[in-house]
Amino acid sequence: MSEPLGVILSREGGSYRILLDGVERIGILRGKAKREVLRAVAGDRVLIDPSTLQEDVLAITTVTDRTSLLERRVPDGRGTRPVAANVDQVLVVTAAADPTPIPQLVDRLLVVAAANDIPGAVIVNKVDLASAAPLQQHLATSGYPVYEVSASTGEGIDALRAALIGKVSVFTGPSGAGKSSLLNAIEPGLGLRVGAISAKVRRGRHTTVTATMIPLVEGGFVVDTPGFSEVGVWAIVHRELDQCFPEFAPAIGECKFGDCLHKTEPGCAVRALVEKGQVGRERYGSYLAILAELEGLPEEWE
Repeated sequence: MSEPLGVILSREGGSYRILLDGVERIGILRGKAKREVLRAVAGDRVLIDPSTLQEDVLAITTVTDRTSLLERRVPDGRGTRPVAANVDQVLVVTAAADPTPIPQLVDRLLVVAAANDIPGAVIVNKVDLASAAPLQQHLATSGYPVYEVSASTGEGIDALRAALIGKVSVFTGPSGAGKSSLLNAIEPGLGLRVGAISAKVRRGRHTTVTATMIPLVEGGFVVDTPGFSEVGVWAIVHRELDQCFPEFAPAIGECKFGDCLHKTEPGCAVRALVEKGQVGRERYGSYLAILAELEGLPEEWE
């Protein structure tokens, strides 16, 4: 009998919530999987010992290869800890108004996605209250997709829902952006479930990073990840930050100095793009702000 394939929804102590054939089950790592996998996480696809299918607790025999991985630093700053696996996209939720959007925070969250080699996009909610044009302009040179939606009126919801089908999507964004209302609009009841899960997994202070997968009826998952906005705790090296800004790409490797950080160095190709309008000045300002933060962190954390 072949081993059935399940997906981990969350880790709870030494056990895992697993979605198997549409049913939520509990499982633990056994044998080879327990020896070889330091830590399985939400999103991991796992093979189950068929002899345990009739038991209360399933035996996970194998954690399959990951297509992507969100990682962050451990609390002491040395080494990394996996947070969620097989993520297809990170969707940054912000509001067009109420509260006033903070473009630099949006940029910081997009950097986290880029640092983990995961595609990013931006959702501008509450477009019934204000235009998304300022944020569209801010991101114009970046190439990131921007979804303009309103959880209240339903504007843009169908297009956003279609972008989630069959994918594992991390939703993140500042408080008040309307993430829960937006999730409820996409799938009734989902936002309330996310809120309940969020309260549960934020135990501990700023070191808890438990991610939780929530299945969508039409296929795909939404991932709730606490503490996502803390850029400094993610596995980002300050000298590689420029690679997290896609509009910098034409200039990478073209600066006069190979170790250029694109601040005040002469012959900087990135600053030349800023002067030509090919990189937005506010986006460049976000780069400098994040760079200053990362430069203050220990470099030898591997």
